[in-house]
Parts: sequence; C-alpha cells; structure tokens
Amino acid sequence: MSTPIGTPVVFLGAGPGDPELITLKGRRLLDEADVIVYAGSLVNPALLDKVQAEIHDSAGMTLDEVLSVLIATSQAGKKAVRLHTGDPAIYGAIREQMQRLDAKDIPYEVVPGVSSALAAAAALQAELTVPEVTQTVIFTRQAGRTPVPEQESLRKLAAIQASMCIFLSVSMMATVVGELTAGGYPKDTPIAVVEKASWPDQQIVQGTLADIADKIKASAIRKTAMIVVGRALSDDPTAVSKLYDASFSHEYRSRST
Repeated sequence: MSTPIGTPVVFLGAGPGDPELITLKGRRLLDEADVIVYAGSLVNPALLDKVQAEIHDSAGMTLDEVLSVLIATSQAGKKAVRLHTGDPAIYGAIREQMQRLDAKDIPYEVVPGVSSALAAAAALQAELTVPEVTQTVIFTRQAGRTPVPEQESLRKLAAIQASMCIFLSVSMMATVVGELTAGGYPKDTPIAVVEKASWPDQQIVQGTLADIADKIKASAIRKTAMIVVGRALSDDPTAVSKLYDASFSHEYRSRST
C-alpha cells in the first residue's frame, strides 16, 4: 500500500442550518481552512462569514471539478474543507469523493455534523423513540429521479410502524402518503413536515396521513424539508421511560418499594 501524500482533506458536516449548530471542531476547521468547497444550495452562507479561505460553491460544479480543487489544495500542502449540509454520512455523496481521493493517495478525514432529521425532531419537540411505542428510527427517502432498492421502498418499510424521517421527498407528498398507507400506517398516524429546520425562516406543518398532502399543497413548502411520521409524534402521557421509574432498578439505582 502506498503512503498517502498531501494535507488531509476534511469532509465536514455543517449541521442543519443554524450557524451555532456546527460542532466546535467544525467551526475551528472552517476558520483554519485555506480552501472551502461548500454545497451552496443547502449550507447556510452565514457559516462562511469572516472565514479567510478561498470559497467555491459546488452547486454548479461537477464531481471532477470539486475533486480537482480538493486534490490541488491537498497536494499544495494547504487545508481543504468539503462542507456538506447536515451530517455527511446521510445523503452526503461523500463515498464517491473519498474513492477518488483514495485513487490519488490523498488523505482525508470525516467530521460529523447535526443531521436535519435531528433538527426537525428538535423543532417538533419530539422524541423519536418512545417506550412501548417505537424503538426504531428509519432514515430514508421516496424513490424519484434517483431510484431506491425495491426492498427499501416506503411501502415495505412502513410495515414495521417505526418512526420514519423521510429526506428529499416533500415534492412528492401525495406519493409518500400513498406508499405509507399502503404499507400499513393507519390514516390517523401523526406526520409533520419541517422546512429548513433551525433556519430563521423554518416552517412546520403538522397533521395526519389523512390530511397532510392537502396541507402541504396549500403551503409554500416545495423542497428543503424533512418529513417525520410515526406514533412517536402523538401526545400519549402513558408512554414513560423506565429509566427514571422508581419501581425499576438498574446498576446505578435500587428499586424503590
């Protein structure tokens, strides 16, 4: 195996939008960067205020153009940051970039960020895992121009009735609802759409599978939105964690009688 050469390229999660929701490490890396390539259509430009780096907006760039900038910066001994929205591990398209860097023996690292799915849950003041209601969260999307494996269709995933965070799909809201209900979610299942979670112009539309498509159609929401669906969104006061239950013992606390 050859030894990687150059300064490590950093794939950095920008968080969901609020500039204060980037990690401390992420903020430092932006401030120290010589070159930043950022997803201009999704990343809040406020994150780049006062940085000293040369900035490239990747919205109009091809993969080859992005890699050319990153590789040249690394080989020149300078610090390159590839700034992705949310967390780069979820719909970040970083795998193909890392494969290209591997082929050129360019070192890199990945720094996580706050996903828009988690920012949406925070905006809804919701806990996505609720005792005896659901203990599973699915991150997925509706098939569109980019296909989804058949075994991972919304219809099939809906069968287990878990909490589901659906990315990149609000423009197909009627289709999403049809797939979820066909898969087994009852029509009274709570569902919410959070547009631009954590941004100043954040919008929330809530309803059930019976009415959410009409509500979204009547709204101005067309993209950059997270769909959250599942019984975890319902207000059920009987669903209480065992963790702090006085009658439940664990290694740090004995059961009260």
